Amino acid sequence: MIRFALTLLFFLGLSLGVGFLLSGDDSFDWAIAGGLFAFATAGELLRWWVRRRPRKNSARQSSGI
Repeated sequence: MIRFALTLLFFLGLSLGVGFLLSGDDSFDWAIAGGLFAFATAGELLRWWVRRRPRKNSARQSSGI
């Protein structure tokens, strides 16, 4: 759980940095920063879900050849 939180914190900082670098002089680009963070969060949740899924027993599914 700590790795998950640290990864999201890293991607939050990275997305805020990219949003700051791509923003103009007048305002911060929240759409880019939020979109990047949402993409990173979705990827981390997908990785977490794949790792938690129960694995099937491959020996039972073998054809025996």
